[in-house]
Amino acid sequence: MQLDHATIVTADLETARHFFVDIAGLTEGARPPFSVDGYWLYANGRPVLHLIDATVPASAAAGRVAPRIDHIAFRLESAAQWQALHERLQAHGVNHQTAQVPQMGAQPAEQQVFVALAPGVVIEFVTTLDHVQL
Repeated sequence: MQLDHATIVTADLETARHFFVDIAGLTEGARPPFSVDGYWLYANGRPVLHLIDATVPASAAAGRVAPRIDHIAFRLESAAQWQALHERLQAHGVNHQTAQVPQMGAQPAEQQVFVALAPGVVIEFVTTLDHVQL
């Protein structure tokens, strides 16, 4: 397992994009067609920072503020790692939510699992869809 990316939710996407591209040196790149605006910023050919538009007022999102670092994500590189994760989640009774990242060009679709450790603390696990046993 390796750290995959961090996500920042902000009401000022352009200022954040400007800082991370023009100052920090990341590059703007392709992003799947999500229903909320944002950017994927790349380092060494990988999307390492996701910027997402804060569409929900901070007061309406119980326990969550905007702007915020929304979550960190860990990439699992094999079906065995993915299966082991699911077995551990089940064995420990850990509540989680799943979602899919749509295919984007040659990049395959991906499966995500989100675990809320505490209010405002979210961990994502992600793998390519072909590692998921449906």
